[in-house]
Amino acid sequence: MADRNPLAAVAHGHTLAEAIVDSVREPLVVLDRDLRVIAASRSFYRTFAVEPRNTQGRKLYLLGDGQWNIPALRTVLEEVIPKHRTVEAYEVEHEFPTIGRRVMLLNARQVFDEDGSATALLAIEDVSQRRDTERDKDDLLRQKEMLLQEMQHRVANSLQIIASVLMQSARRVQSEETRHHLRDAHNRVMSIAALQQQLAASTLDDVNLHAYFTDLCQSLGASMIRDHDQLSIQVEADDNSAAADVSVSLGLIVTELVINALKHAFPDQRQGHIKVAYAARGEDWSLSVSDDGVGMPATPTAPTGLGTSIIEALARKLGATVAVADANPGTRVTLDHVEGVVVARALPFAT
Repeated sequence: MADRNPLAAVAHGHTLAEAIVDSVREPLVVLDRDLRVIAASRSFYRTFAVEPRNTQGRKLYLLGDGQWNIPALRTVLEEVIPKHRTVEAYEVEHEFPTIGRRVMLLNARQVFDEDGSATALLAIEDVSQRRDTERDKDDLLRQKEMLLQEMQHRVANSLQIIASVLMQSARRVQSEETRHHLRDAHNRVMSIAALQQQLAASTLDDVNLHAYFTDLCQSLGASMIRDHDQLSIQVEADDNSAAADVSVSLGLIVTELVINALKHAFPDQRQGHIKVAYAARGEDWSLSVSDDGVGMPATPTAPTGLGTSIIEALARKLGATVAVADANPGTRVTLDHVEGVVVARALPFAT
């Protein structure tokens, strides 16, 4: 059997190589040592609006009247064959006169033909639409953040106005009972304003609870304690964080318990101290608010206060148990969350 014609074998090899290149979905170009186009895929011609007759055999930088004379691309490709360099996901942004701005990820590597000559494969991924989508998403996030900040600013102003109106009303009324209820409402509005301020500062990320409780208690102390030498609030918390919705519930619980201690634990200008403590391990956590005041009454009253209802509802939402104990002296209220245990019991005192 006669040997196959060497020229025919070479021609067959080139035809096979061109067929393989043409079948690649992404734009692909085969370049010789001088960076002349040996072959290009159909997707390359379609994506970049060039014709095969004006492409093959020409240097890449001369295609389309110099459209491909991109300094960053040239620097990369001129090192592929001489320095045997492989390029992975090298991003290039370029304005083409015919098709507009394009963002491309370049992948290039050196290969060898059967005769030992070196060529370079240049694969091009057009990520222009992906980058445009990412920019649009970033713009939307920035707009959302600006709108959220504006909303938080307006909410803070509204809460301050409401609190001011309540306090003015408390000063004008004659009924001591009505004055007491208005002051309670004022304190709760101020506590919600403090919560809103802290959450606004933490954006939408997880909230560091030590800093959160510290700022919250400072705000409560500033609005409710006249003499800080007489009463003080201390926070002891580990360096754990919680999601924004969980931190809101924890903050409201701390607010109600601190307000309750300030109202009931230190009558007759009694000196004292309130401590807020929080610790977590994995999904389990414990929150307590204790004071060294007069302690629980000998005969607890039915829990009918608004604060009690708020705490019980939030405890159920968080899946936490509530326990009230004598702190000797004073009172300690503890909420414990243990994974898999969802129980909340009534508090034996009115807030």
